Amino acid sequence: MLEHIINADKDLFLYLNGIHNPFWDTIMYYVTKTSTWIPFYVLLAAFVVKKFRKNSWPVFIGVALVILIADQTASGFMKGYFERLRPCHDPIIGPLVHLVKGCGGKYGFVSSHASNTFGLATFMYLIFPQERKLFRWMFLWAAIVAYSRIYVGVHYPLDILGGAWVGVVAGVIGIVVTKLILKKITKSKYGL
Repeated sequence: MLEHIINADKDLFLYLNGIHNPFWDTIMYYVTKTSTWIPFYVLLAAFVVKKFRKNSWPVFIGVALVILIADQTASGFMKGYFERLRPCHDPIIGPLVHLVKGCGGKYGFVSSHASNTFGLATFMYLIFPQERKLFRWMFLWAAIVAYSRIYVGVHYPLDILGGAWVGVVAGVIGIVVTKLILKKITKSKYGL
């Protein structure tokens, strides 16, 4: 059963990775780069400061915790534990992979890009309940960034799904911690 799932994952990867052209190669190269999104992260930080003002620091601690949990679970634990070769390192399908630029580390399960972006999307969606209509689009952003990892040839679809799951869990943990800190601040501020 597991072998069937892995083979189906490889087939789906080869199909999705096989849909490419020079225009999308350039676009996906920039979509997959973390540095491309720095202006977006600055806008999110400005939004947090605008909404939370002096109480922004627990939200930033929550975001840092989400990224720490998501990234370390994906890269620090799961990749080394499962040791699933990236498609571009797989000796069987490696020659069939359309690689946009560089292969990255040896192992790919789970995707750190997927875990980090889905973690941030989950956290932002949950920390701003009044703005959920605005922040639900972040899941589309996370999905596009995660898909770019398939496009550029460095992750299988199951790497992406596993990373997304890790990210959602990390986002929920970050929210719980942030809300506890905010609750404690409110109680001490008002003497409750």
